[in-house]
Amino acid sequence: MLDSHQEKLLKFGFKFGKNGAHSSRTMMLSEITDLFYGRDINSTQEQYQEDIITYNVLNKPTDKARKLTYRHIIDLYGLSNEIPLFRVFRQLWESDKSARPLLACQMALARDPLLRNTETKILELSQGELLTREDMEAVLAAEDPERFSPASLKSFAQNVNGTWTNAGFLSGRNKKYRSEPIIRPINVIFALFLGYLNGLTGNRLFASEWIKVLDCRQDRLLELARLASHLGLINFKHSSEVVEITFPEYLTKEEEAWINE
Repeated sequence: MLDSHQEKLLKFGFKFGKNGAHSSRTMMLSEITDLFYGRDINSTQEQYQEDIITYNVLNKPTDKARKLTYRHIIDLYGLSNEIPLFRVFRQLWESDKSARPLLACQMALARDPLLRNTETKILELSQGELLTREDMEAVLAAEDPERFSPASLKSFAQNVNGTWTNAGFLSGRNKKYRSEPIIRPINVIFALFLGYLNGLTGNRLFASEWIKVLDCRQDRLLELARLASHLGLINFKHSSEVVEITFPEYLTKEEEAWINE
């Protein structure tokens, strides 16, 4: 049962529960990159569906594989400008190629509870520390040890570790070690925006769970936010302990009203 706050966040595109796309896939970075390459930011969900299933732009071997791919990408990203999270994500995607791996992970965290449950484990690791697949399996099994079979846990752990690797938080092929992701102004913008949708403003935006994912020093976050403001991507004012941030034209008037419901 979702609480009223979660019900509100569903309107913006967040997802809750216990299951997620990472039970079957990673965050599908290569697929989403190829899919967006052929379409602009105003493309519709129907056009993306046509690209994946009819035109097979992602080069899947069978019709079933195309349909499954479409289903998983929809689950992770939404692919509809009617979903505020996707619309803003898609616009930011075009702003900085270097920000895309982490940006995709940020979006996946907002829409996949399974991946979100592993965030704390990743952030607890020291730089260079080894993360075994078994360690991640233990995280996934912690809430309900009888829920998943050993084979499922192995697959899920491989998927979430693959996403954290693609995003830059882990490195290595067979053995995974904690590493430092590339953090760009775009990533800070999206983290602040996710916090804003959760009803946070001012200094509190820099203490949200979405900012903590970036695992970045406060002074560096402020610097990147300031740079984003200079680029015209947000309105950012910082004086002493006072912070003011607004997101011009990110949301419609109706969507803005949802925040205060």
